[in-house]
Amino acid sequence: MATTGQDVVGETRAFNARMARILGRFPPLHKIDDVALARSADGPWATPPRLPEGRDRTVPGRAGDVPVRVFTPPEVTGVYLFLHSGGRVVGSAAYQDQQLWDLARGARVAVVSADYRLAPENPHPAAPDDCEDVARWLVGTARRAFGTDRLVIGGESSGAELAVRTLLRLRDTDGSHRAFRGAYLAYGFYDMSLTPSARSFGEDGPLVTTPVIRWLMDRAFPGMSPEELRDPSISPLYADLHDLPPARFVVGTRDPVLDDTLFMAARWSAAGNATDLEVVVEAVHGFTMFPIEVGARELARGREFVARCVLG
Repeated sequence: MATTGQDVVGETRAFNARMARILGRFPPLHKIDDVALARSADGPWATPPRLPEGRDRTVPGRAGDVPVRVFTPPEVTGVYLFLHSGGRVVGSAAYQDQQLWDLARGARVAVVSADYRLAPENPHPAAPDDCEDVARWLVGTARRAFGTDRLVIGGESSGAELAVRTLLRLRDTDGSHRAFRGAYLAYGFYDMSLTPSARSFGEDGPLVTTPVIRWLMDRAFPGMSPEELRDPSISPLYADLHDLPPARFVVGTRDPVLDDTLFMAARWSAAGNATDLEVVVEAVHGFTMFPIEVGARELARGREFVARCVLG
């Protein structure tokens, strides 16, 4: 495990405090009853721009076509399947255009961002079904569609959980998970019944807090008991993790799901899988989305990891 960010901890703390003051003027997610309103409530942030380099298309899925957003750089050495954040309730494949285009060019990979179905309209297992269907489409058609079958999967927050869930589903059905050479897993949720850090974090923090996590879980997994939520088919932290690809885990020390990453990385490694874990001092949930040094560094390291996996 590497602990990083000590040299810029002052900037990170100052940004956290400034963000908390700004967000304090807006209602937190768990106090918005209308999910549609929650999805449209950008708070202090403007809607991210859609880049012309992104192309919208669909791929076949068991419940109908699954929308995806595709970024194809001039040179393609591999394909990266990206699964967006949002607790399976909010978020979109259209909100990361600049980040994904930078990744596509920097790692020389085509990026396919899946716009999986959201809860509560489409509760579990709609999201993992869509992600699995897109992954299977890539396994079968990436060489024809992009000129390469070198695949990597990854995501942030709930997207990291869905990436793990997708690998487990592919492994447990036909072994096609071996088409994926790596997994990039940023500050993921892996225990839907809540790890100790998620339970004890409280309400004092920007963006994601214990009440926000509970609000998301109640909508993504309605009516499920804690015991049901700990089923391996729901919470991948409890799954058999053997025979999975190399993974990069990253999380901040000010993240309520810190334990999720620490526990999952330990189990990933104990199962015999190559594991890279980085813990960033004072970084909050979603820190790679913000204009701070630790975020910029991790985006660069993520691009390097994806590039290495494709070429390895």
